[in-house]
Amino acid sequence: MPSEPRIGLVVFAHGSRVREANEAVRRVAERAAERCNISLWEAAFLELAEPTLESSVELLMKRGAEKIIVTPYFLTMGIHLQRDLPALLSEIAAKRPGLDLTYSPPLDGHPALVDILADRAQELIRS
Repeated sequence: MPSEPRIGLVVFAHGSRVREANEAVRRVAERAAERCNISLWEAAFLELAEPTLESSVELLMKRGAEKIIVTPYFLTMGIHLQRDLPALLSEIAAKRPGLDLTYSPPLDGHPALVDILADRAQELIRS
């Protein structure tokens, strides 16, 4: 019986000139991977920060990932997710036949977002 492929997770964000913002994405990526029990993970950035999506995929493959899940750290399905992410993934996949590369929807529409916004508002109501 074939074994399950080793899974890697990439949390894909826009990137920022603010170093702390990029570090926050890395911390989220690490915690998301831990929650999913995924030992192979990376943060990746569209621009203004490193590593790129392609270099993150390459790093994960070198560490043994055979299936890579890209989770966008974007709120809505804007132009970066409608146009840029599919184009990047297509380019990456074309160079790596056999790699199972897929991505999830953006954060928008997830029921937890309402809870997060309500929690933030309630923090101020109580203060």
